[in-house]
Amino acid sequence: MKGPDFDAVVVGSGPNGFAAAITLQQAGLSVLILEAKSTTGGGMRTEELTLPGFHHDVCSAVHPLAMASPFFQSLPMAEFGLKFINPEILLAHPFDDGSSMVLKKDLEEMTARMLGEEAGAYRRWMKPLLSSWDSIIGDVLSPIHFPSHPLEMARFGWSALATVNRMASRFPTERMKGFWAGLAMHSQLPFDYLAGSVIGTLLLMAGHRCGWPLAEGGSGTIAKALGNYFVSLGGQIETGREIKSLDELPNAKAFLLDVGAHQLLEMAGKRLSPGYRRHLKNYRQGMGVYKIDWALSSPTPFVSIDARQALTLHLGGNFSEIAAGESAAWEGNSEAIPSVIFTQPSIFDPTRAPAGKHTAWAYCHVPLGSKRDMTAVIENQVERFAPGFRGLILGRHTMGPAELEEYNANYRGGDILGGANNFTQLFARPVFRAIPYRTSLKGVYLCSASTPPGGGVHGMCGYHAAKRALKDVFGH
Repeated sequence: MKGPDFDAVVVGSGPNGFAAAITLQQAGLSVLILEAKSTTGGGMRTEELTLPGFHHDVCSAVHPLAMASPFFQSLPMAEFGLKFINPEILLAHPFDDGSSMVLKKDLEEMTARMLGEEAGAYRRWMKPLLSSWDSIIGDVLSPIHFPSHPLEMARFGWSALATVNRMASRFPTERMKGFWAGLAMHSQLPFDYLAGSVIGTLLLMAGHRCGWPLAEGGSGTIAKALGNYFVSLGGQIETGREIKSLDELPNAKAFLLDVGAHQLLEMAGKRLSPGYRRHLKNYRQGMGVYKIDWALSSPTPFVSIDARQALTLHLGGNFSEIAAGESAAWEGNSEAIPSVIFTQPSIFDPTRAPAGKHTAWAYCHVPLGSKRDMTAVIENQVERFAPGFRGLILGRHTMGPAELEEYNANYRGGDILGGANNFTQLFARPVFRAIPYRTSLKGVYLCSASTPPGGGVHGMCGYHAAKRALKDVFGH
């Protein structure tokens, strides 16, 4: 009888696929990555989407969770060409009066810019959480389990598991509420949902401890560094190999799938148990996304000087505006006006555009699978805070939900987070079971953002899935 071709096969080369493959290869196994596209990366790719010489991140652009990830921080990525750039102003939230609130890595430097009552409220909230960072970050980026430091985790949970509305009630000014709403947008949930504050709270903590960096040369350099490191360990990568059925996989002892819950259902079909199939069918996707990349003749002319110097911007005005847009997208209302998440990488990384020119990247939330062209809506929001922006556009590239799913099948309906972050799915992704990465098939594991701890470039889904496979299959 022929033995296995490899100890393990990983399908998909996003951050979680790479994390799974590297973890297995580090354990001395023989590992093959199969990638459907011609290049590796998943959400970590950089391409000339608009005009020659303008380099745009196709999906992920700013990487606070990559810097926060215990797994990624354990890797020698600088030795393989990866360099992160951390700007002085990580985030700006401009308002209609020309002012803005900013996120800076240094807590005291940030709060010195706030109004007196804002500074006090922010310090009282953040300082205890930041003091617990080293104790809890591993538990936060893990499947549900009894934490190593329960008191510190309870403090984090009190903020993170709250609704966005409840957290906003703690803040003394409308400016601060608006700033918080912009952060809470990243959860892609209505603001009255339990646990809607998890991602906003985590992003603030990560900003103060690690920053909100971009990768020099584009997010594709992260994938390149991970791939080169994996190959240096003896791993193998095969691109241009789309897997539509488990029957197409080579012979191996373990299979780790960096695919969405719906893809697993399509790939495995009736080989999965009826109960597991039923849970996958009921798994809820999150909101969709509509994204634009621009080639610009000069930097975006934000009224706020701080906004001109920030890498990331939240464009939506006050709390009630942002809350209304998020609820509308969740409820399927495609006619609402959403807020916008905007980045301007070429301000900090001159490799992104020809000399004297610039790039910008933005997206808004839309109903899952929406077909509405949001170009004018997004550009109106930018123009609102940066009059004259449209006159700088040399070229644009748009991707609605259908184009995003075509680019990466994991992004079903334009959902870039691998499933909704509602309270149940925050802990039970994609099904509620003691070991979330195991499927109902022996030796087959799910390692995508549809497993804990969910979306983001952190690799922790793949890392935890690989550790489970090592224990179950290989006795490590």
